[in-house]
Amino acid sequence: MSPAVEPMSLKNTLAGTPTQPPKYSVTVKSSSNEDVVLADPRATRALVALMDMAAVIGGAASHWGGPSAFAELMSATYGLMFLDSQKTGRTWTEQFHCVNDAGHCENGLYALKSIYNYADLTLEKLKGFRSIDSVLTGHGESHLFPEGVYLSNGPLGSSLPQSQGLAFADALAGNKKRVTITAISDGACMEGEAKESLAAIPGLAAHGKMAPFVLIVSDNNTKLSGRIDNDSFSMARTFESLAALGWKVLALNEAHDLQACYQTLESAVTEVRNNPNQPMAIHAKTVKGYGVKSTETSASGGHGFPLKKAEELEDFLNEIYDGNEVPKEFRAWTGELKELERRKAPGDGVKRQKVQVGVAEALIRKKKEGLPIVSVSSDLPGSTGVASFQKVYPESSQDVGVAESNMLSMAAGLSKQGFIPVVDTFSQFGVTKGALPLTMAALSEAPMIAIFSHAGFQDAADGASHQALTYFSMTSSIPYVDVYCLTTSDEADVLVGQALDEFYRKRKSGETPNSSVFFLGRENFVPTVGASLKYELGKAQVIFNNASDFDNAVTLAAAGPLLHQALKAAQTLKDGGQGAIVVNPSCINHPDMDTFKSCLSQTGGRLVTVEDHQIKNGMGAQLVHALALQGVELKVRSLGVKEAFGRSAYLANELYKLHGMDAHAIVRAAQSLVDE
Repeated sequence: MSPAVEPMSLKNTLAGTPTQPPKYSVTVKSSSNEDVVLADPRATRALVALMDMAAVIGGAASHWGGPSAFAELMSATYGLMFLDSQKTGRTWTEQFHCVNDAGHCENGLYALKSIYNYADLTLEKLKGFRSIDSVLTGHGESHLFPEGVYLSNGPLGSSLPQSQGLAFADALAGNKKRVTITAISDGACMEGEAKESLAAIPGLAAHGKMAPFVLIVSDNNTKLSGRIDNDSFSMARTFESLAALGWKVLALNEAHDLQACYQTLESAVTEVRNNPNQPMAIHAKTVKGYGVKSTETSASGGHGFPLKKAEELEDFLNEIYDGNEVPKEFRAWTGELKELERRKAPGDGVKRQKVQVGVAEALIRKKKEGLPIVSVSSDLPGSTGVASFQKVYPESSQDVGVAESNMLSMAAGLSKQGFIPVVDTFSQFGVTKGALPLTMAALSEAPMIAIFSHAGFQDAADGASHQALTYFSMTSSIPYVDVYCLTTSDEADVLVGQALDEFYRKRKSGETPNSSVFFLGRENFVPTVGASLKYELGKAQVIFNNASDFDNAVTLAAAGPLLHQALKAAQTLKDGGQGAIVVNPSCINHPDMDTFKSCLSQTGGRLVTVEDHQIKNGMGAQLVHALALQGVELKVRSLGVKEAFGRSAYLANELYKLHGMDAHAIVRAAQSLVDE
């Protein structure tokens, strides 16, 4: 047996064991036939529904299906850990690590913990879920809520490998008593890093290098876009392979039977404590969206919150409680939400649409023209706009499941065989999990078209784990990759269409085109920012120019959603007696020098760059560097993220303001250049 390795002594920031029983409770029997009081899963589901509705009214998306599937499993898990701690007289964190890999289910854990008043969570605090003023972010973030979250989560499959590290660390330090429990979804088990851990954990444990480890898999054959086996391929064989990998598997076929959940978990913890050299896996058959028939039977299991209006909440809660009395405080919150919705300010009447509309129109049009386009997705085509293409051309589409790296690598093979592969996902997943496959595709002369949506702070409600703030820097330096950031649906229609045409033309002539990566937002924007604009790949567009009317004009360079903030700023500057030229840079990593030189010559070299990206290595840094290399004299202000993470907010504008990149901040930066 190897000697223990002494680590540094670090304080565990998680809250201690609750001293009071759950406010909403049910009683089950333990394996020894003792009464056990656990949190009522119906209350968890009701609170999730109320939290989600509050977020929806604020303008944010939310999740319902996943946390509803996990409700009994998590009630049993936390109940067992807290009760075990009370029996031993030690804090629950001395006895257990508990890690949630299923980040889209964190709202269910907030709700469950509030039932115990754990970490001082109250009903009032739940009401701020996903707002910019709350630490209860879309996914669990330990940097904002260290009392309630030990390891941050969000991107599926990312927390299981970290929990592997926790159990390995305990074994290394000679602490083989603490049990690590990790909850994961079946969709997350499709990710490469999750599969690596599924093999590594039992492999290391067999060598005595892991403390006791229990894995809870919620298997409901459902991902965001639909049923896993129909859209991609069955995960049954993956779960069957767990035993061959070295896990001892406990089948839990009735994962919405709370007593069965508790007794199965009880058995798993007892066995793994007796034999930490073999980790335990509870294969739990769940129903996504459980508790409400319409979400149980929907293709996505009600992944997002299904209700649009607060007046629908009452029936929703009644169904969750199945004819039993809904707690009066839940009904009171429902009334508050109805009133909040009634007082919500109406829209301004301006037509807006998602940039994704233009992406879909370009793909469909070019396919009709005969281009050999094949769409390869990883579970998010409905969010990126590609679903519309897939609906028209299912024979030219494939979803590979929750597996972004595999998606891009598969596209490289398609490219080598004469197809035009189009990949799509959220920007954060595309750049973090796709950087190496994109690099290898370039080395293999296998280009592709990438549609990466929800860039920067546009994935506002999901929080820091989903907000890509390094998306330009992670793609711009890969050879033979052109990086764009789309501003409107009209621009998307034209530029994506041109990229497809160029790809096809070069391939037909024996050349290898560059890959084109198109970043875009999530929210609705005006379809166009100028009727006379001519969009051309690689050519910057001057969207607004009144520099000739003023002696103190400034060039404003902004891409994607921030272009709209720059246009607002230009109008404010005009009203205040200062001119501006607003430029959409188009290609981020190959700036249009001619256009920018012309604009800067009209504004005395005064330049403001703005982006929802880290200032380091972003669009502004690339643009200013390119101009400096050509000897252009500049006075610059760069607005962006200053070495920070984001957080949840209902809308991106709140984050633009918080990080100093909204229209008001642009105005201040422009004025400061003149005041020097």
